[in-house]
Amino acid sequence: MLVVVAPGQGSQSPGFLTPWLDVPGVRDRLEWLSVVSGVDLVEHGTTSDADTIRDTAVAQPLIVGAGLVTLLSLFPHPTNAFSRIGAGAGHSVGEITAAVGSGVLTAEQAMVFVRERGRAMASAAAVTPTGMSAVLGGDPETVVAQAEKHGLTPANMNGAGQVVVAGTLDQLAAFAADPPEGARVRPLEVAGAFHTEHMAPAVSSLSRLATAITSHDPRIPLISNADGRVVHDGRDVLARLVSQVSSPVRWDLCMTAMSDLGVTAVIEIPPAGALTGLVKRALPGVETLAVKTPDDLPAAWRLINEHGRPASLENSPTWRLIVAPIKGSFRFGTSARVGDDLPIGTEIGRVETLRDSIPVVSAHGGTVVEWLVEEGDPVSPGQPIVRLHPIGQEAHE
Repeated sequence: MLVVVAPGQGSQSPGFLTPWLDVPGVRDRLEWLSVVSGVDLVEHGTTSDADTIRDTAVAQPLIVGAGLVTLLSLFPHPTNAFSRIGAGAGHSVGEITAAVGSGVLTAEQAMVFVRERGRAMASAAAVTPTGMSAVLGGDPETVVAQAEKHGLTPANMNGAGQVVVAGTLDQLAAFAADPPEGARVRPLEVAGAFHTEHMAPAVSSLSRLATAITSHDPRIPLISNADGRVVHDGRDVLARLVSQVSSPVRWDLCMTAMSDLGVTAVIEIPPAGALTGLVKRALPGVETLAVKTPDDLPAAWRLINEHGRPASLENSPTWRLIVAPIKGSFRFGTSARVGDDLPIGTEIGRVETLRDSIPVVSAHGGTVVEWLVEEGDPVSPGQPIVRLHPIGQEAHE
């Protein structure tokens, strides 16, 4: 099974888009997304220096725009992606790219959203001097405890021996002077304490804007940064895109979900490299490819041909699937039988793990066509649980 991932802020480097301008159609698409976002993606992706593209208001539209145009190089006919990609995920701002790739948002919606996200986060970061540092090695629990001792937030739990902590510059300096045993601390070239309480003003701003955005349900399993769950409701995806601005990124749980889904290959789209490095260390045996230049496209097409298969989330106008959000055992929460109607918001059951019990909710409602599990069945993330026929206005969406 193939997973396509999109990187987050800090992965950009000066000139990384230059070789892509030789690919037919890329410049035109970048220019269009530049108009939509109000950010010159061609200039910033080719000639702007490191300080310029470090600016949050520039970096975020640049990363998402780059991911969107290079996705079209991987899949010139976008609908083909739905029959080849087993799941998608993005790290931080890359989750917006993944939302477009799965069909939740249009490219234009994403560019407007990321433009406002970047501006709001830059504004929030300007209030107090803040930053982020990567902690490499050490025991994760010890790293988190030491960070919290200094008032820092574990903003990115990246797995594979990497935790990113965030807070004020004074807090980061104190932490660097008192590092966890066996760990190295490396400051990151970012402009604020992202995914912490310092970004709360940006969440408020984006929450208001999100009420006017029309979303669609994912056409492939979309793995959430928040908790590694497979999300199948477009409105939930959008809500998570808003809340993740001030919440930690759990990339470690995303990789666990990939493993549970049966991943065999991972392709990272530009500006690529960071996420495939984490996957290599966390999921040995999974084939990885960081697509950095057009020269990497033939290798990417080979992986797509060898590992691509239809996702478990099918998209049909005549019925919907409700799927398991995580790996565990399913327990029914309703006695509804085939032919019964499930109102919107019905808790159809729960997926139980050793540590948690996660509700499974009918976000859209509908008539039960077929139950696909039985009481106590083991389920994997994205595994279909029940098939519903839309009722009322749902049938006309």
